[in-house]
Amino acid sequence: MIKVYLKKSREESVKRFHPWIFSGAIHKLEGVEEDGAMASVYSSDGKALAVGHYQIGSIAVRVLEFQTDTLPENFWEKRIEAAYRFRSVLGLAENESTTAYRLIHGEGDMLPGLIIDIYNDTAVIQAHSAGMFLAREEITEALKRTYGKKLRAVYDKSSATAPFKAGLQLSDGYIYGNETHPASIKENGISFFVDWCSGQKTGFFLDQRDNRELVGKYSKGKNLLNLFCYTGGFSMYALASGAISVTSVDSSRTAMEMLEKNIGLNREAGIVLNDAKHDSVCDDAIEYLKKSQKGQYDVIVVDPPAFAKHRAAIPNALRAYQRLNAAAIDKIAPGGIVFTFSCSQAVDKTAFAEAIFSAAAQTGRRVRILHRLTQPADHPVNIYHPEGEYLKGLVIYVE
Repeated sequence: MIKVYLKKSREESVKRFHPWIFSGAIHKLEGVEEDGAMASVYSSDGKALAVGHYQIGSIAVRVLEFQTDTLPENFWEKRIEAAYRFRSVLGLAENESTTAYRLIHGEGDMLPGLIIDIYNDTAVIQAHSAGMFLAREEITEALKRTYGKKLRAVYDKSSATAPFKAGLQLSDGYIYGNETHPASIKENGISFFVDWCSGQKTGFFLDQRDNRELVGKYSKGKNLLNLFCYTGGFSMYALASGAISVTSVDSSRTAMEMLEKNIGLNREAGIVLNDAKHDSVCDDAIEYLKKSQKGQYDVIVVDPPAFAKHRAAIPNALRAYQRLNAAAIDKIAPGGIVFTFSCSQAVDKTAFAEAIFSAAAQTGRRVRILHRLTQPADHPVNIYHPEGEYLKGLVIYVE
């Protein structure tokens, strides 16, 4: 157990329940600095403020519990049960038409550094801190107690996400059970194959569920272009909603192969009609957009990967968002709609909106904002941790 004493001037954020304690706030440490160790946090005069996971780096402590220096009994089970009850209130747990959802969203569920996504009866864990990585067995036991026989497997996919020091052995694999993958999940009645072993993130971008549904509402009778399509989430909703044609573009051939399987899956189920036109294009999304004809598409979805993973990259990221969206606004048909997103946590929603404003001004076209979008309710934002609102989107109408 590490004892962390804060500087007198740096205690207020903890008292306001912010779950991160930065290394610059620390006055002194007692104990061996070790990634993932439990840390008790005290004020300068020795009062217990919090307990959490210690990690060498800028974010020194990720707080698990406030106003104490020890974790309460059955901590993991209580937190995971609370998260499950919350998803039940949202109507996601045990929902036959939507069988995939986020169970734990880090700070939003008061478990900073931990992501757990549920795919049917499999839980996929991603640890973003050494402390959560070392607690995987306890987390798995808590999942088993919460879900009982409804849980068949727990898969750990932390090797690519956890910023650990050398020395911890990282290899993805099943902690509990064994499941055939890819598996077929449902989202609002639409089916998708998910491969949590080799796919991006935990296998599927669950955070765009509500936004995909909105794309579907605007797609009937339209020609849609889905850029950075991955396995075709937006494309599938557009096709299921009666789009005249959909073009899906991504540079990953593996993703495009999964997209084709998803289309076949939904054609078999009658969700996508056999006469619905779809083209899969394995190409750089920006280059494809440049080559496309003006007025060819009525709806364009722009959902790139994170352009800024840290603050130093923000200026370049904003320029990239501006260039990309200027091209989309320029090419879209009159009366068309652009769905544009940023999943870069470092880029706030004001800066992103300003980049889209600059893109629109560059084209000289009249543009109106129809919707401001964010992540769904199973990706909650802790009110004491506004940094958790990472997904930003605008829906714009272009005259």
